[in-house]
Amino acid sequence: MPIFNLEILTTEILIMKSSFIAILFCLFAVSIVEAQERPLKIIMIGAHPDDCDIKSGGTASLFVEMGHQVKFVSVTNGDAGHMEEGGGMLAKRRIAETQEVAKRLGVTYDVLDNHDGELLPTLEIRLQLIRKIREWDADVVIAPRPNDYHPDHRYTGVLVQDAAYMVGVPNVAADTPPLNKNPVFLYFQDHFQKPNPFEPHIAIDITPVIDKKIHGLDAHESQFYEWLPWIGGYADEVPEGKEERIAWLKEKRGGRINASVRESLVKWYGANKAAQVKYAEAFEVCEYGTQPSEEELKRLFPMLGK
Repeated sequence: MPIFNLEILTTEILIMKSSFIAILFCLFAVSIVEAQERPLKIIMIGAHPDDCDIKSGGTASLFVEMGHQVKFVSVTNGDAGHMEEGGGMLAKRRIAETQEVAKRLGVTYDVLDNHDGELLPTLEIRLQLIRKIREWDADVVIAPRPNDYHPDHRYTGVLVQDAAYMVGVPNVAADTPPLNKNPVFLYFQDHFQKPNPFEPHIAIDITPVIDKKIHGLDAHESQFYEWLPWIGGYADEVPEGKEERIAWLKEKRGGRINASVRESLVKWYGANKAAQVKYAEAFEVCEYGTQPSEEELKRLFPMLGK
């Protein structure tokens, strides 16, 4: 019959127990790090297949370069946005352009099958957006303000506002699991003054990625070289050559920084860095959804101050 040394056995048990606790602690620490390093999920929602690109293509590029995940959503299929083409063939062309943008910027690009120029804030489309926000598990949602000049833009803003609370309600769009958090909702920048002007709560320096943003806009050939110049009365300005077009588009769509956005840049980057910023994109925090502190905004927009 074997003889056990109780002291040795007790020591071995204690060593095994300590090792087990150490392993559990390591696993717990790894899980915390993984949670902290989880990529942010940003969803940007526009009315047409080029809206997100215009308003936030630079910010999206910065997010992607930092390892975060960005989805663009167009609420309409763009089937009315041209002077010569229209209907299903134009919609297909514009969807193809969005997929080229997705490759160039590293984003995901979804186009909903709603008619361009006919958008209304209906329950059906609200449910579409609730599902998109939930499926993306969004931390941040960005959309137009509901006082834009274009009815599709205005109603996209209304639709996203109407979805802001409902993304957490289980019995609404019950086929898609609700979010266990309410995202931070923001607005794209615009120049409209009534009933209230845009407030640039956040201003992002996109100077390092301006060429990438313009490269993305260039993929929307039907818009930036055809439709928008035609409806805007400057079609004769569009160059023929590829390089010339890119340079022209950068001049046309690079954007100018107004005084309020410059002030916001100073807040987030400091006076010296802000003075060097040539291109910027700005966003206003919506009163719906989670109301972030400045520290939370820095976490959700980690490029601030960089």
